[in-house]
Amino acid sequence: MTQYVWGYLDEYESERADLLAAVDEVFRSGKLVLGPSVAGFEREFADYHGATHCVGVDNGTNAIVLALRALGVGDGDEVITVSNTAAPTVIAIDAVGATPVFVDVHEDTYLMRVDQVEAAITDRTKCLLPVHLYGQCVDMAPLEEIAARHGLPILEDCAQAHGATHHGRIAGSMGIVSAFSFYPTKVLGAYGDAGAAVTSDPELDANLRRLRYYGMEDVYHVVRTPGYNSRLDEVQAEILRRKLTRLPEYLAGRRAIADRYAEALSDTDLVLPATAPGNDHVYYVHVVRHPQRDRIIAAMREHDIHLNISYPWPVHVQQGFTHLGVEPGSLPVTERLAGEIFSLPMYPSLTRGAQDKVIDALREVLATL
Repeated sequence: MTQYVWGYLDEYESERADLLAAVDEVFRSGKLVLGPSVAGFEREFADYHGATHCVGVDNGTNAIVLALRALGVGDGDEVITVSNTAAPTVIAIDAVGATPVFVDVHEDTYLMRVDQVEAAITDRTKCLLPVHLYGQCVDMAPLEEIAARHGLPILEDCAQAHGATHHGRIAGSMGIVSAFSFYPTKVLGAYGDAGAAVTSDPELDANLRRLRYYGMEDVYHVVRTPGYNSRLDEVQAEILRRKLTRLPEYLAGRRAIADRYAEALSDTDLVLPATAPGNDHVYYVHVVRHPQRDRIIAAMREHDIHLNISYPWPVHVQQGFTHLGVEPGSLPVTERLAGEIFSLPMYPSLTRGAQDKVIDALREVLATL
């Protein structure tokens, strides 16, 4: 399934020389798999998060899969998370044979209701998996207290929160391990699939490195199963190294656009993004709400503005997850949000003229409802 990436061509044109130089450098090196670009990116991305280790993998889903495996999560275990997330979060839990246990989310921030987590813990719970959604962090202090009280590890899903902070702590530094996606739409995006797991635990680091490389300790010698072929590509790593230096610019661009939307739309009945206390939002997507969401999207299409929904179906109501046995109605806020949320265009290279087009069309459409 081909997916269009907002802003891709604009970014490519502005960074083309550096991106092509990255590809040329890798090709000329002759080191195409787990070479110096992967090692360099791992070191630099770990440093960015104040961590000791980063393990580059092939995509964000497998970053979660391998992190769960490294934590010893498997058949019969339970992982507490949310249904208001991209399906890969739950697909990864399912892939290791564990069962996702869902708690609801806050209506204003769309983030995990940490106050529901403790009641969901059973003797089968082996991991807490908060999702830092849409560009901001879950309330981590109380979650860390719960984890400590029950002796449970925290695996942060940071796929949508590169560079976001929570009371001064950066997303990916608050659990024992964190998982990142570098899909092209992300705040820090590759030019294809890529992912990483970040940790300061040496044992987890060693396990992650074995898991991504067939379970091998040395070449041709498997020391644990199951193993995977989940290596970060050397070309993507070199691109990510260069883009990591521009991450502050990407964040500033996204926040400036969010501020402009807030200023221009605050007098409408559109529910704009709310930032949780202590959070510094990076606006991976700019999610708004309206009870007549579908009418708005259809009307905006007539203005040649195509809006996305992240996500139209909570995970637990999707056909592929009926085996979980989670009944519709069990997560009322999550389910209500799915019928109202949609995203405005958000990428750093979105021009002021394009922003004006979105704002003017949206105000016009809202006035007719």
